Amino acid sequence: MEIRYTDKRDFTEKQAEDLFLSVDWASGKHPEHLYKALMNCETVFTAWDGKRLIGLANAIDDGGMTAYVHYLLVHPDYQGSGIGRELTEMMKRRYKDFLYLFLVAENPPLVGYYEGLGFTKQDGTSVMSINKR
Repeated sequence: MEIRYTDKRDFTEKQAEDLFLSVDWASGKHPEHLYKALMNCETVFTAWDGKRLIGLANAIDDGGMTAYVHYLLVHPDYQGSGIGRELTEMMKRRYKDFLYLFLVAENPPLVGYYEGLGFTKQDGTSVMSINKR
């Protein structure tokens, strides 16, 4: 298996939808919004097996101080093969000069995984949102 990584946004709305639904993420149920968001955020890295989109990470940033990794996902058929780690390392290289790189671990079992990638849990913080779905 030869995985190709890129920062080109050459995926289709359907490919993004399929990847997000493969991990049962609600964003995949809103493909038009998802695609528009991915096309307009500051950074998107993708992983490919041939013409199959198998992984994606994106970030939103303020241009110099803080970046937020919004999505980091790998198709279940490819999880455990280092793709998530490589996408994270690409993000860390991209934002190496920023003061902060944040990521929200919405799945508690992934906290240890992200800690292994260099992130630390922030005590005293709470994720807040307004959810309109």
